[in-house]
Amino acid sequence: MNKTIDFLKFFIPFSVVLFVAQYFAMQSLSEKLVFFYSAWSIYLFNILATFLVYLFLIFVNKNVPDYTGFAFLGASFFRMMAAIVFLIPLIKAHVKDPIIDLSTFFIPYFLFLLFETYFTIRLINKR
Repeated sequence: MNKTIDFLKFFIPFSVVLFVAQYFAMQSLSEKLVFFYSAWSIYLFNILATFLVYLFLIFVNKNVPDYTGFAFLGASFFRMMAAIVFLIPLIKAHVKDPIIDLSTFFIPYFLFLLFETYFTIRLINKR
């Protein structure tokens, strides 16, 4: 449980700062652009996915520590598949300019992935 608390001490402020920045950026651009997904839905997906993957990695690290890296790769693959499933409505909607909507999703996605990678490396190196 201590690893989870250490993770949350950094994860919560990281998530809040990113969410507030993107929320206000999207609000200021909402007069010119119509976004397919709200900031809430994007961050709900990213926060849940990152937290669940890290809990899984803690479980793997506790039981079979030699496979933590492989578990990270597998979890990242399934996270990407979940992202594609999350984006299917956007893909099917034939939005006029999908690049803006995709960037509002994938910029935080990759920032959360970098955050998760950093903490996974810390988890692996603590052995």
